[in-house]
Amino acid sequence: MSASQLLFLALTLLTLGLTAAARRRTASLNDFYTAGGRLPAWQNGLALAGDYLSAAAFLGAAGMYLGQGYDSLAYAVGTLAGWPLLLLLLAGPLRKRGRYTVAGVLSQRFDHAGVRLVSIASSLTVTLCYLIVQLVGAGKLIELLFGLPYLAAVGLVGALMMAYVALGGMLAATWVQISKASLLFVCALLLAAGVLGRYGGSPAALFAAAHQLRGAAAFLPSQALANPVEALSLGLGLSLGLLGLPHVLMRFFTVADARAARRSVGIATWLVAAFFLLNLIIGYGAMTLIGPDPQFHGADGKLIGGGNMAALHLAALLGGDFARALVAAVAFATILAVVTGLMLAGASAVSHDLYASWLKRGQADPRRELKVSRLATLGLGLAAMLLSTAFQQLNIAVMMGLAFAIAASANFPLLLLALNWRGLTARGVVWGGVAGIASSLALIVCGPAVWVAALGHAKPLFPYTNPALFSLPLAFAAAWLGSRRPN
Repeated sequence: MSASQLLFLALTLLTLGLTAAARRRTASLNDFYTAGGRLPAWQNGLALAGDYLSAAAFLGAAGMYLGQGYDSLAYAVGTLAGWPLLLLLLAGPLRKRGRYTVAGVLSQRFDHAGVRLVSIASSLTVTLCYLIVQLVGAGKLIELLFGLPYLAAVGLVGALMMAYVALGGMLAATWVQISKASLLFVCALLLAAGVLGRYGGSPAALFAAAHQLRGAAAFLPSQALANPVEALSLGLGLSLGLLGLPHVLMRFFTVADARAARRSVGIATWLVAAFFLLNLIIGYGAMTLIGPDPQFHGADGKLIGGGNMAALHLAALLGGDFARALVAAVAFATILAVVTGLMLAGASAVSHDLYASWLKRGQADPRRELKVSRLATLGLGLAAMLLSTAFQQLNIAVMMGLAFAIAASANFPLLLLALNWRGLTARGVVWGGVAGIASSLALIVCGPAVWVAALGHAKPLFPYTNPALFSLPLAFAAAWLGSRRPN
């Protein structure tokens, strides 16, 4: 058995062991959805950072530095800007509401079937899109390392993630996230140290090498972000999309009070910022060390395994097969941990919001609700696995930006208005939610990322990859118009 296979097996057994231990401490629905609200702030902060530090933030970011240089830094800055906003606007107020999900928060104010259905649809849409991002990263990773067909690789990941959610709930997701985040930081530190070691410990020498290799283009936006409208739309979607991610928002209900929720976000912000600094070194290291090296490229000149595998090739160059195996195993654990949180958010939207709160009017049998949650996990996982096949050639950092744009357009406006505007009505929530979901999805499908890259058309119907600059104001306007319209 190879080093990669041994490390994969070890981390898989570790996470399954954590899940089994968590299951013994999951005795109620509150335990399943929110770990009983008993997590210390530091644990929740580390898990919250882990929820964000996904395949896109690690594998996709290194690949984007290799291919597009500065663009990856733009993605990092955009998402980092969302963390202070999350702290200021949502962390405390959401925890005070004491609900499990986005739909639960909205329905607390509006006892309206349309509000619940729109918020459920919004959460499921965002969750499914983000799941696709993670599964593409997982599929490409296992496809490269083990030679499995893409569908088989994705099926393996899907089976594991469904087991984690169905068996362990939020406590298992938290423990897996904490373990994964710790290992991810160790790998990032080792890779960054290895890159700097090649340049005498000097970041300036690294950036000078990047300039020598690609000129000023290494530190300027690529053609994809050269248009200021595109860049602004991307930044808006990334910074505000974080405030609409269901699996991140669920973290506020796992701690005791609003103060602990705010502390969790503060801890997560510093951790994410530190990781992005390491990623900067890793990314430009991939550009200067992997980019010109023919051993990591196929006969067609493309990177073996695709751009998302740049971090693995860098690890192999710096530390040999063992380092490559370690980074691959930790990247795999990263994907498993993130999809566990995503699946939990999606399953809770179906079982708690749709089934228990709406269909059963709050009178559902807890055992039946848990069964529905497990069935929802299965259905959501299968849908994400099938859809990921259509987007397997796209950079997962770009796909992450699209998922954030949907979250910024669908969930964020509804939460912000519900928490801060007394004039908001149930009709306003429905109109705003429908407008946000429909417009962001339609513009993404008609844009270059899907219409051209995935569907093969010559020109896009909508010229921009990132839709948030257009779909987000439309959602706010629709919510305002719906609220102002007389009954």
